Amino acid sequence: MRIRKKVQWTLPAEADRFTQLSAFIRAAEAQAWSEAEIQFVMDEVVEARDEAEVALIFQDYTQHPRR
Repeated sequence: MRIRKKVQWTLPAEADRFTQLSAFIRAAEAQAWSEAEIQFVMDEVVEARDEAEVALIFQDYTQHPRR
């Protein structure tokens, strides 16, 4: 499954992956992501090898402000 959607949210910088994931889930739910889409991202984050991989996952799903 490939999700191309992006979430508008603020990544909690000093938080661990599970606190970041919680914030991501709240934002995704507010932006009408399906349960399957959210679960897919959750699985990716939980299964990530390290925090660097988690950062890349969140970066992939984050909509960056337009300049």
